Amino acid sequence: MKGLARFLAMMMVLMAPSAFAASLYSAPRYAAILIDHDSGEVLYARRADEIRYPASITKVMTLYVAFEELAAGRLSLDDELRISRHAWAQAPSKLGLRVGASISVRDAFGVIATKSANDIAVALAEHISGSEAAFAERMTATAQRLGMMNTRFLNASGLPHPDHVTTARDIAILSRAMLRDFPAHYPVFSQTHYRYRGIAVANHNNLLSTMPGVDGIKTGFTNAAGFTLAASAVRDNRRLVAIVLGGPSRLGRDNNVQDLLSIGFDVLDARRRGEYLTVAARFAEPDDLPDAVMETLAGEDVALDGTAERPLRVAMALDVATAIDALGEQGLHAPTLAGAGGGGGRRGISGR
Repeated sequence: MKGLARFLAMMMVLMAPSAFAASLYSAPRYAAILIDHDSGEVLYARRADEIRYPASITKVMTLYVAFEELAAGRLSLDDELRISRHAWAQAPSKLGLRVGASISVRDAFGVIATKSANDIAVALAEHISGSEAAFAERMTATAQRLGMMNTRFLNASGLPHPDHVTTARDIAILSRAMLRDFPAHYPVFSQTHYRYRGIAVANHNNLLSTMPGVDGIKTGFTNAAGFTLAASAVRDNRRLVAIVLGGPSRLGRDNNVQDLLSIGFDVLDARRRGEYLTVAARFAEPDDLPDAVMETLAGEDVALDGTAERPLRVAMALDVATAIDALGEQGLHAPTLAGAGGGGGRRGISGR
């Protein structure tokens, strides 16, 4: 029996790679959504409409508004932005130009998209609207026009403010709008580095380098928001958009987004072959496991907060196996495996 239990546990690891993201699901700020960009179908959602802080994903809207100005002819890539004292005083991440210095709009776009420079985002906002507060009002109005009904912006950077809020679904709406409305400017989010005055400014989005097909969009982090990421990827001429908010660690956030995208593409491939699958059916999420297993996993010696010294993927695999092993037959009561044949883990694609 122990051998069977361990075999089933390892099957869960192999067939549902996102089981390793359990630490994210237990994080109170975690929210996620996965959307087929072309059809608009929501392939997966978990707490997608709960209010969250966006952190620097905010700058996707900052740049969206700037691209509107370019399209209207009221802004040029060669325009110079002046660094005000207010812009200079922004907290990091920042470029660090002195008060009175200037930067071109072209360079501003590059360092905002890669370094996520708060001082430059504010300088751009002031240049367009006269003040950051006025620009933030326009950002909110633009969000409402796009259908982001649960979003309010109070600044151009995403630095913490109690009323600067959004949802995972709203950020997905914004991401799709950026792809749809400004395809010529979207590649600014795809650069792994931007050269500014001879210096290579690195992009904070590590998936650009580690996951084939990923070409954007924006990361973020504040203590209030946790680790956030809006990502998009293309495979076989199909594009997916994945949003994760409130991650407890950068690695956990990145792994979860990668799993969402990978499973999403696998599901689309299966559907083309005539098989109907859902993304949720491929996940072994914590509430897909029996209560007895969950209680064992919740023990003090099991790290579910992403802080374990062992890599999260290895730790989660060993902990699930150990929990089922220790419980014997109790640990085999359905539903244990999500999507491993049978319908135990198939609960739809939304509301998770």
